[in-house]
Amino acid sequence: MGHAFSDSYLAGEPAAHAFFAPGFRDPVERQRVARLAAGRKVPAVLLDVLREQQSALPASAAREANLNALAKGGAAVVATGQQVGLFLGPLYTFYKAASAVAVARAIEAESGIRCVPLFWLQTEDHDFAEIRACAVAGSDGQPVQLQLAEAGEARVSVAHRRLGTEIDGVLDQLAFLLDGQPGAEEVLTLLRAHYRPGQSLAAAFAGVLATLFADEGLLFLDPRDARIAALAAPIYRSCLEDADLIERLLQDRQAALSAAGFATQVPVRSCALVFFHQDRAAGPRFRLQKRASDGAGAWALAGTTATVADAELLDLLAREPLRFSTSALLRPIVQDTLLPTVAYVGGPGEINYFAELGPLYQHFGVVPPLLVPRARFRCVDARTRRWLEQAGLVAADLAQPSRDIRARLHPAVPAGSPDPQKLRDRVARQILPAVEKIASAISATGEPLRRPAQRTRDSVAHALERLIGRYARGLVERDETTLRRIEKLEMVLNPGGVAQERFYGWPWLASRLGPAVFKRLVFERLGQAGAFATDILELLP
Repeated sequence: MGHAFSDSYLAGEPAAHAFFAPGFRDPVERQRVARLAAGRKVPAVLLDVLREQQSALPASAAREANLNALAKGGAAVVATGQQVGLFLGPLYTFYKAASAVAVARAIEAESGIRCVPLFWLQTEDHDFAEIRACAVAGSDGQPVQLQLAEAGEARVSVAHRRLGTEIDGVLDQLAFLLDGQPGAEEVLTLLRAHYRPGQSLAAAFAGVLATLFADEGLLFLDPRDARIAALAAPIYRSCLEDADLIERLLQDRQAALSAAGFATQVPVRSCALVFFHQDRAAGPRFRLQKRASDGAGAWALAGTTATVADAELLDLLAREPLRFSTSALLRPIVQDTLLPTVAYVGGPGEINYFAELGPLYQHFGVVPPLLVPRARFRCVDARTRRWLEQAGLVAADLAQPSRDIRARLHPAVPAGSPDPQKLRDRVARQILPAVEKIASAISATGEPLRRPAQRTRDSVAHALERLIGRYARGLVERDETTLRRIEKLEMVLNPGGVAQERFYGWPWLASRLGPAVFKRLVFERLGQAGAFATDILELLP
């Protein structure tokens, strides 16, 4: 099992450079790529789609200005994207959006090229289980998962899912959990304005995020549009016609990654990198797999017994391109074919699969963008800092396994202190026999001292056991206090062994700090560390 490519890439190790150039670190390279991207035009049809989709969002003069800059030409795009999770999904979704804004500003400032941030809504994905939950902490600090019920047809792209009446109950539950937090009312007002019965998950997500980044002019693109599918159709066709070649290219790349000691993020399958929506565009989607040659060139729908003839598939692609959608490896190719992308802002998982994409960019004749790591944050408020000091820890320690923290900092008996059991053994082997010897010698002098000697022997044994017992209980209580502190810290910084930003949702921090304060802290920290920082940044409200 190899190690993660993203770790090597973020560390700037040469081993990673052979698979994806770390140009985001070099201001000269950033300017070069920005000029290349700005030389490309956005298709008029795509501009129409963008304009329509922005008009459905809360009004923003900055967003309108960014859209006009794209339409005018000579501008580049800094893209990021994410699944449309409930209440914005994990915190890193918010951090991605902020990072895209910061990177666009930084590249524009150093290159003079107009750069606009854009959020690609990953609505083609059908994994509803991954997006239907949002975690917050209750008044007792315990994490709580808010969830939408599994409902509707399976394997349908989330673009076609709408919120039911249950969303009102989920919002009421959230209100109960956030009660008393200074920003709770503002958070709930914003969420209720967009997460309402009948609204699509994608529109609710985009509406909230667009409101939060209205001043920054963040653009949004939902690819589940027939016009965008038509623009992507030549790519889909190439995937179908060149499936064998593409598979070999990806296998060779994964073999090279393995030889370099890297793990593979997306395994190669005998497929076309394209998903097919059965029956209709809003129907369930399946990965297309090439069957053994049978003269008809049939394709199988993975996980089913259904097949589609090659000729029929190509005909459907020409007539109904929205019946097709991208895989994880193909989505960046479509994005960077349609948009003048200077940079893509991604998390560690995305960086891992970008290592596999070099052959695809070459095959489709697309210039890869800069691959910029999104900013990673850890919020450490005053109470958490106090707990850390009391436990003798720093926030980064909480990324270690819980068992290691306890073993390193708080063994059962502190260094230099006696072990209770060893003390008892010493009393039994040395002290009590000595007392017994003294008591027996005194008892032998005559009857009047026999009973006092026996009482003294029993009293010494009882007093020592009581003293050792109190000492042992003190150790346990001290250890339990420390363990409770560590448990509290883990719930805040590393709940369930997962980084804070990957576990908790946006409402958790936004309600504690206030949405505007939270955003301000993020941008201030990005300003201090730089838009291209690779370390985990701490927010200190």
